[in-house]
Formats: sequence, C-alpha cells, structure tokens
Amino acid sequence: MIYENVLETIGHTPLIKLSRIAADLPCTVLGKVESFNPGQSAKDRIALFMINEAERKGKLKPGGTIVEATSGNTGFSIAIVSALKGYSCILTLTTKASAEKIALLESMGAKVVVCPVEVEPTDPRSYYSQAERIAGETPNSFYLGQNFNLDNAGAHYYTTGPEIWEETQGKVTYYVCCAGTGGTLSGTARYLKEMNPKVNVIAVDAFGSVLTHYFQTGEYDKSKIKPYKVEGLGKNIIPDNLHIQYVDQFVQVTDKDSALCTRELAKKEGLMVGYSSGSALQAVFQLKDQLTPDDVVVVLFPDHGTRYLGKVFNDDWMRQQGFLEAEPEKQSVAVPAPKTPEQKPAQPAKPSAGPSSGEVPGEGSPYPYSYEAMKKRYRTYYRTYRMKYKRYLRQTKDSFKLLGPTE
Repeated sequence: MIYENVLETIGHTPLIKLSRIAADLPCTVLGKVESFNPGQSAKDRIALFMINEAERKGKLKPGGTIVEATSGNTGFSIAIVSALKGYSCILTLTTKASAEKIALLESMGAKVVVCPVEVEPTDPRSYYSQAERIAGETPNSFYLGQNFNLDNAGAHYYTTGPEIWEETQGKVTYYVCCAGTGGTLSGTARYLKEMNPKVNVIAVDAFGSVLTHYFQTGEYDKSKIKPYKVEGLGKNIIPDNLHIQYVDQFVQVTDKDSALCTRELAKKEGLMVGYSSGSALQAVFQLKDQLTPDDVVVVLFPDHGTRYLGKVFNDDWMRQQGFLEAEPEKQSVAVPAPKTPEQKPAQPAKPSAGPSSGEVPGEGSPYPYSYEAMKKRYRTYYRTYRMKYKRYLRQTKDSFKLLGPTE
C-alpha cells in the first residue's frame, strides 16, 4: 500500500502476545506497542488530532508556531506533524528529559527550551509557565496544551479505543495504561467502557505523583510531590484530561521495578520499549492475585526504548540509581612468567683442539669444525660435483646422437 505521507501511517499499531515474560500470570497479556507509529510513540495520535482540530477551529493559522510543554514524546510527534504541515514549533522540557529525546527533537527542527524539574507548576521557571510565556510573546502562535486540551483524550477515543476493541474481538477485560496527561488513559477507557462497562481500567502511577492520592480522596495534595526517575507517567498537577470516572483502580510502581521490567521486555520478548512501558507491565504483575484464566489484559506500551539508552539501558546509570548491584571489583591476578629451561652450571672450558687436531674442535670454539676438517669437506663436495657434471654432459651428448641430424 502506498501512503501520501508519513502522517497516514499513524495508528493501527499491533497487539503482541507476551508469552514469555508473562508466563507465570494466569491470563492472556497483550502489549499494544505504540512504538510502531512513525514517531515511535502514542503521542503521534494526539499531535495529529489536536493540530487538525486547531486548524478546523481556526486557532492555528498557516505558517504559525506551535508551542507545547512536553516530557519529550509529544514534542517529537508535534515536530513531525509541524514539518509536514509547514509550522514552526517551540517545545519546553524539564531537566528530567533524556539527552536522546532532546537530540531527536532538535534533529526535527524543533527549538527546545529546558526548564528545571524541581519547581512548582505555577513557578515562572516551570516548563508549563515557560510554554505559556513563549506562546504569549510569539506572534501567530498556538499553545497546544496537551494537559488541558480535551482533543488529547478525543484522539484516543476515536482511534486507540476502537483498535483495541476490534483487535481483541471485544474480549478485552483489563486495560492497563500509565497516567500522565490522562489522554491515552481516559480517551481509550471511555470508548471501552461504552462498549463494555465491565472492562477494568487500571491507571499506573509513580511514587511522587499526586494522581493516586487525588483518585483516592478527590483532593490535590502538593505534599505528595516527590522526585522520581521514570518518565511518561505521574504528574504534579491534575490534568483536565484525567477523567477518573472511567478508572477502576490506580496502581503505583517504583522506579526500580519499572526499569528492571523494561529491560526484561527487551531480553525476553525482543521488545525495545520505553521506561513507562516497564511501569505498565509491572502494574500487571502487581495485580496477579486478581487475574483469572479468562482475562484478556491489554497493556499500552507508549514509546520506544532507544530514547532511554543513556538511562534504563545503561548499566552505569542503573548502578548509580541503585537499580543494579555494583559491579564487583576486578582483582588482578599475577600471571607467572614462562618457565625457561633449567640452566646447568657452566663447565670450565676445555682447551681448543686447534685447527689441525681433528674433525671436531673443543668446546668454546665459534665454529662447528676445525680448519683442516673444513678443507677436507670442501674437497669432497667439489669432487662429487665434478663427477655429477661430467655424467650430465655424457648423457646430453648421447641424447643428441639419438635425435639424428637436424634439417
């Protein structure tokens, strides 16, 4: 099939059965692998949908600039769509974003502004505040606002949800997804719940995020905000796209378990997926006791692992975080010197036999034979050579006689 452009290849990502890493679970576990999108993440869906909607509503004019606060993946997807539609884009990220993500964004022509992560959302230095400021100061610009733009969830309601339902033939019983902006989680969950209200929707959150506490109490508590390493899930704000009425349960996972699970996916399933993909699957393992053989669990894997080569897939980084045991110090082993033949004590040199006293000289002489012996051997070689040469001449002469006269 021939596509007009790369944007037409967004969506319809595969569901892959996880038969090895999930072998100990009683249910069927399927991974919705969003790295098959051209931008290698689920954010391709929302970037295209939100930009198309902004154009349709007249909020985005030709030749304009798109501004967004992102953890990296949305930014790359925006950069792809912007390049094909003729827009510029300015993206604000936090210092938690990996170097690989920043390099990818810049390679697509995006301007990247890195902001501190350890500040409150309302702080002027936060990546939210910086995005709003840049959008206000840049002529003909539009702040996409994935956290509060309801078209974010709409993208998944119209694409991801229907795909999962059709691909499982309506047999899905659990939908497990990381909670970040809330769009992928809520939009897909809404569609699945409309098709079957009994589908269990599991939101995966990080320790240090405010979302789990908000789900449990309905209150925003900023004292819950703590630093954490995993990217792509958890928030220090309550996004408008987080529709908790479609969520049945929140499960929190640790940075370490998420990282180790991500690496295991690569080793056991050959799936090079991102950090938060490990978080999502780790949540399934933590739900083991409530799963049954009749369950079909769909786990959404948001992005590709190459964006985390300097972190999750880097042994040194893993050890620095305490996620891997320290490498044992290599002890130097003395290599014994090669054995040399045992030296016999030197014998006192015997007097040289002299050049005229026989065939073999005494020990200590630099020559194997005496002078007289060498002369004798030379004469013998010479006589032998002369005899062979004369024999050769006679044979040659006889051969010419046999040939007869020549014309």
